[in-house]
Amino acid sequence: MGHDIRYIPCTAIKSQSLVDFVAEWTEVQLPTPDVTHEYWTMYFDGSIMVPGLGAGVVLISLDGSRLRYAICLHFLASNNATEYEALINGLRITIELGARRLYVRGDSELVVNQVMKESSCKRPLMAAYCQEVCKLEDKF
Repeated sequence: MGHDIRYIPCTAIKSQSLVDFVAEWTEVQLPTPDVTHEYWTMYFDGSIMVPGLGAGVVLISLDGSRLRYAICLHFLASNNATEYEALINGLRITIELGARRLYVRGDSELVVNQVMKESSCKRPLMAAYCQEVCKLEDKF
């Protein structure tokens, strides 16, 4: 008796599937700051995978509930742009949920430094993203 063995190449995971998985199953690795439950906490991250782009946001509410969001980007963007998209969309979601105080955590050194005004925005697109973040910050 013969056996039939077939080799099938692995296909790439679509970026939205990866973002969905990360948003749904990844535990936040940084400790939530010890606060008096006055602040929400937001973790954001952008993702570039062929053939698409995405962003993930995890919000921790005042009562400790974790809300996970996956955002699919339908345009070409750099890694830094996807990080800004994650941050901006996370801020918009948090505003819609009625949060007034917020801790924000992200792993993009460039985005964090630009938003904290520790480095300048050399490219016009990054400057526009940073200005949008500043507008949204005024709502907190």
